[in-house]
Amino acid sequence: MTKKIKGLFIAFFALFGMVQAQEADEALGVNDSTSNAKKVKLDGIAAVVGDYVILESDIDKTLIDLQNQGASTEDVTRCNLLGKLMEDRLYAHQAVQDSLLVSDDMVNAQSDRQIQQLTQQIGSVEKMLSYYKKPDMESFREELFEINKLRMLSEKMQGKIVEEIEVTPEEVRQFFYKIPEDERPVFGAELEIAQIVKQPEAPEEEKQKVIDQLKEIRQDVLENDASFNVKAILYSQDPGSKSKGGFYSMTKETPFVKEFKDVAFSLQEGEISEPFETSFGYHIIYIEKIRGQELDLRHILMIPKIPQSAIDKAVNELDTIRQQILDGKYTFAEAALNFSDEKETKFDGGLLRNPVNFDSRFELTKMDPTLYNQVRDLKDGEISRPIREDDQRGGAPKFKIMKISNRYDEHEADFAKDYMKIQELALREKQFKAIKEWMDEHIEDTYIHVDSESRDCDFANNWVKE
Repeated sequence: MTKKIKGLFIAFFALFGMVQAQEADEALGVNDSTSNAKKVKLDGIAAVVGDYVILESDIDKTLIDLQNQGASTEDVTRCNLLGKLMEDRLYAHQAVQDSLLVSDDMVNAQSDRQIQQLTQQIGSVEKMLSYYKKPDMESFREELFEINKLRMLSEKMQGKIVEEIEVTPEEVRQFFYKIPEDERPVFGAELEIAQIVKQPEAPEEEKQKVIDQLKEIRQDVLENDASFNVKAILYSQDPGSKSKGGFYSMTKETPFVKEFKDVAFSLQEGEISEPFETSFGYHIIYIEKIRGQELDLRHILMIPKIPQSAIDKAVNELDTIRQQILDGKYTFAEAALNFSDEKETKFDGGLLRNPVNFDSRFELTKMDPTLYNQVRDLKDGEISRPIREDDQRGGAPKFKIMKISNRYDEHEADFAKDYMKIQELALREKQFKAIKEWMDEHIEDTYIHVDSESRDCDFANNWVKE
């Protein structure tokens, strides 16, 4: 089993235990029976936070899962792990108190997605259950439900604490200049990257072929009771859902393109859409189930064939644009504005934005491997030859020429040059302080018990309430 698969559940098994307060008696071997059977202590209670119990086995499990993931646990103590588990449960407990509820449908949908992903990666349901030492799918799903519900409640509470926190320019300035000069952060080598993109288009006759085929599939399902699931497996070109019969579970917050969500949420249960277009190609959607604000759907994506002539045309256009820039007819920014097909970058001189913070700089050690491989051999001011980039989500390929606009060597933080990064650090500090204040306040107001064996731990928070 690869470390990747072992690590899939680290966010679930490592951070969150699964036994709630009402299960504590059962965990201790205590029940309501009048039987004289001998009661056996099954597991020790390490701590109680509000309505949640943390067992000693939860701490053991967290440590084992961290080790399985390959994380260094040399400096990790049981006290560290217990403190983190208590934090997660305090968030979840208070989320319930504040009515920040997570619906069972949302939790089940998340569990379904994880089970599908794990089954696909491990090989089969039987192998998955064997790997996680579960006797059947019901027990696995119950355990996963508790893990996901606690995680989602915790995340919702943390999000509420920091959602309205912002930093002003003056706060950023004060944050930076209070750092002693010899302790200011050092930022790694960074690049600014610009690109000009050409997107080959399929001819109208190819688009119409796809539309007609999707209409035939829709008609076959509606009139002949054909299986949409099977049709998706046979014909869909979406690599993310093809093997699952086109299945997705989504809410309005799920990061699908607007056109897809607009159609999906306009349909009734059991309805199949007419073919419609997105940036990925043409789709039809079948609504399998509606659960409040959540949809279970299946879809088929078909991408019109792009002839070699269209690909050759895009490459030749980029070669011409590149030569015109080298000849001084246009600057790279002017050429991007006039010729690039990528709306997100053409009006900004072709400049790429870091998806993490929307800054224009990419730190070399944190760059996406695909992007890094595209520019790693470029010298300053050099313009690449046309590069093909396939869409990992199933869309049509695009072609581009690229240039390193600026290169920044490793350097000590500079307020003017590194404002965006300093602003991010200042915001994180302000959020951390808000969470610490929230934690201190709610620890005082919440029932908390720490087992005698752990009361001497040097916790970051005042769990013992001394």
